[in-house]
Amino acid sequence: MSSIGKITKKIDNPHLSFYELEAIHRDGSASPYYMASRTRDPAALKAVDHNQKPDGVVIYGVYGENRDKLVLIRQFRYPIGGYIYEFPAGLVEPGEPPMDAAVREMYEETGLHFTPKEGDSCSRPFYTTPGMTDESCATAFGYCDGIPTSRHQEDSEDIQVVLADREECRRILKEENVAIMCAYMLMHFIASTGDPLDFLD
Repeated sequence: MSSIGKITKKIDNPHLSFYELEAIHRDGSASPYYMASRTRDPAALKAVDHNQKPDGVVIYGVYGENRDKLVLIRQFRYPIGGYIYEFPAGLVEPGEPPMDAAVREMYEETGLHFTPKEGDSCSRPFYTTPGMTDESCATAFGYCDGIPTSRHQEDSEDIQVVLADREECRRILKEENVAIMCAYMLMHFIASTGDPLDFLD
């Protein structure tokens, strides 16, 4: 069985640190393995303490009286040098319940009010890109209302709010850069009928 030996922090940043792990392979050989993490404490890496608490939250917000639109954002992302379609998302503050973070982040990024769906059993955290990071995110499912605005965004954010019906979601999947988690959920939305959140019941 593979395992982890020594852990060395290489770079310490406020929101993302870089580590070198001693990767011990199943045949007993070892090699360096590099990863990023939201935590600044090596003892709090998920590879060490196996804590499943979410670093962030991704928000699947249904909009409109007919519940026929999804709330998306089109955001400039520096690693790809361009815009990409995503769901609103953000980091969970220390001690903050993930659903509270979802309400806060939705308002900050879009100006919309988010009401989590009661009885949601699918919001436990899942890993985002385990080949590069131990980051995990909870998903908040619910309903949005209000008028979209960018006035609550941080000055460093370049975000456009998009209220996409099924036809627009099809176009986005065919023509635009889309985050993979968002792409899968857009496919689910397109295939759904009635309330897109009925699958949670």
